[in-house]
Amino acid sequence: MSAHDHLSCCLCDLIRLLWSLLLPCFYLSLVLTAILFLFIMGVRSWLQMKRKSRRAQDGRPAVAFFHPYCNAGGGGERVLWCALRALQNRYQDVSFVVYTGDQGVTAEEILDGARRRFNIRLSRAVKFVFLKHRFLVEAKLYPHFTLLGQSVGSIFLGWEALTEFVPDLYIDSMGYAFTLPVFRYLGGCHVGSYVHYPTISTDMLSVVRERNPRFNNADYISSNPVLSAIKVIYYCVFALLYGLAGSCSDVVMVNSTWTLGHILALWRAPNRTSVVYPPCDVQAFLDVPIGDEDEEKERKKCHSVVSVGQFRPEKDHRLQIKAFRKLLDRKGMEPAGRETVKLVLIGGCRNQEDEERVQMLKGLCLDLGVVDRVEFKLNIPFEELKKELTDATIGLHTMWNEHFGIGVVECMAAGTIILAHKSGGPKLDIVVPYDNGPTGFLADDEDSYADAMERILSMTPAARLEIRRRARLSVTRFSDQEFEGSFLSAVEPLMSTLRL
Repeated sequence: MSAHDHLSCCLCDLIRLLWSLLLPCFYLSLVLTAILFLFIMGVRSWLQMKRKSRRAQDGRPAVAFFHPYCNAGGGGERVLWCALRALQNRYQDVSFVVYTGDQGVTAEEILDGARRRFNIRLSRAVKFVFLKHRFLVEAKLYPHFTLLGQSVGSIFLGWEALTEFVPDLYIDSMGYAFTLPVFRYLGGCHVGSYVHYPTISTDMLSVVRERNPRFNNADYISSNPVLSAIKVIYYCVFALLYGLAGSCSDVVMVNSTWTLGHILALWRAPNRTSVVYPPCDVQAFLDVPIGDEDEEKERKKCHSVVSVGQFRPEKDHRLQIKAFRKLLDRKGMEPAGRETVKLVLIGGCRNQEDEERVQMLKGLCLDLGVVDRVEFKLNIPFEELKKELTDATIGLHTMWNEHFGIGVVECMAAGTIILAHKSGGPKLDIVVPYDNGPTGFLADDEDSYADAMERILSMTPAARLEIRRRARLSVTRFSDQEFEGSFLSAVEPLMSTLRL
């Protein structure tokens, strides 16, 4: 027998073997699928029994919010507390629950923190379910494939939350989309979501494709075409999974035009998606009159540049400090300029990683020789924040593709001249012309930020006052009252599913 004939016989034998295995594999797949289906139905029945038992004791339906960092001081937490306040006022016969991973604090301390930081008081008690495994969604646990690791971790954290308390209605208010199918298909809950920032976006894919180094695209990856190609494939697969998870939501709320575009592209649920601008406590700032502040600052020869935002890497505080250094180096800013302007960085620290980042930023200030002109104010109460903003001349924001920018709105309401990043929510929704005039300034790198700050400081008090007044009038559309009306309208289809 020739070698060719021998090879043909081997191939025929292999094909016959594979064909003989096809039917058993098909049957095995059916059996495994049936076992998985029965297991899921069994878990679902068990959880529904837990819900019925809880309803028999409580007598009221329950709405649960998934917010593992509810004791943090960011804009996402303000959305949570304003949403709870609005729902409590509208639905008196509904219980409200918050899943949180904040350990070592009591419910009273969390509510007191919301009052101090956001000036928000709830009309009645909220039940807190304290989760023990929040570390599963911490980025530091996943040095590689961080998005996938955190998403899988959120599934387990969601499972812990569901087994601890089975609600009638579930709302993810922090962006953990992979918890939605857990509560919908295992818990049998109606689910909704408020998206602050898509976990992955087409912009992130563009950054990797174009091999641009950023905080979420390390230099060693952006400089290597093979690693960049692998990361593009990883991102595309993850985007598909993220879209499937998000599409489970019965109601989708997004916080800006920028977020809307990305969520529509990924979740593909236009009929269930609406823009609900986040609540900004603009009235507390609008109550402070403006008019003579610039003249007073001119007399004292002191101007402050204030930044408001959590100390997270994407907020890019390094850019703020470097641009401020360039401002001080500009002609006319030295030596007297160092005595007339200071940078104040205000924000919250969620964990040890954020605190270490603050120390790194302080080290950068030391290296650049501006340590005497930069102040750090962490987790400060609302009244102190209000004073800092109303006393400031410039409000500074540097996050690329900020999903919305509550801090930007607060700066404008307080009467500062806002200088924000030329992208995302600030560009599309906030720092836009009003009454045929500018409401602030936009920039995108160290030089353009330094140029804009120099320009603002060189303006006359009357010119600054005109922009400040126009900006104040423009931000009334982001008030707590506007948010509550939009939020209640968006969740009405969900709330109507509850058997009151």
